[in-house]
Amino acid sequence: MMGAPEPLHYPAAGASSRRVHTWHDGVAADGIDTLAEEVPVALEFNGISHAVMLTTPLDLEDFALGFALSEGIVDTSKEVFDIQLETGCAGITVKLEIAASRFARLKEMRRNLTGRTGCGLCGTESLAHAVRPLHPLAHPRRLSAGAIAQALAGLRQHQTLQQATGATHAAAWCDDAGAIRLLREDVGRHNALDKLIGATLASRPAELDGFVVVTSRASMEMVQKAVTAGFSSLVAISAPTRLAVDLAEQAGLCLVGFARPERWVAYSHAERIDEPGDRPLTRTPD
Repeated sequence: MMGAPEPLHYPAAGASSRRVHTWHDGVAADGIDTLAEEVPVALEFNGISHAVMLTTPLDLEDFALGFALSEGIVDTSKEVFDIQLETGCAGITVKLEIAASRFARLKEMRRNLTGRTGCGLCGTESLAHAVRPLHPLAHPRRLSAGAIAQALAGLRQHQTLQQATGATHAAAWCDDAGAIRLLREDVGRHNALDKLIGATLASRPAELDGFVVVTSRASMEMVQKAVTAGFSSLVAISAPTRLAVDLAEQAGLCLVGFARPERWVAYSHAERIDEPGDRPLTRTPD
């Protein structure tokens, strides 16, 4: 006689359990798997719905604040007066109250944007609206090769949701020595970075020292978000795109890709990376 089915357990926030049927080396079995949550989250500014994103329902206040800044809706966290969450049957609405001058700018932006996705822009009326102009970083900081290795070596132990589900990206703010100060996870790489930006702003640091590590490729939008927030360096586990490299070069962002503790590739401003012997590592031409 078969025994009672294994009871569902309750994993960490942002995940849920489901019964599954597995096949491994010719053996079938029933078991329990852990899945990352993904829900529609609507961002509403001064009563007007602006975007609906599919995101992991964690750290949504951080997400909303980071999105508002990284998308150029506000210039500082002080221009966001209030953030409220409202849960409904269809998803979650995050209601932000922002300064009247910034809301007027948002309405102008909306006239030039008919759609928004989690992985890019759609429906823009002209090519000029697709790539937002970036102000060059005023005082870019140096980056240590040892700090990159330190951050990457310790990254996984902070990714609790990824360890449970295997389905989430992470963005981490690291200090100059490579210690991880803050980390946020989400099923979307853009969302994870927005959450990190919001959490960083909420902590009100005197200055944005250190650097950011993301467990994804470095797209143009990831570079835009990092520069807009004021970070000097972005380290990505995977590859950057050509447009991301061009924007990083123009804005003064040190962009590192294919990052592992023992190796990485610097695509822009490699001269700011301190290494043993002061020899910056750059990509070898094919």
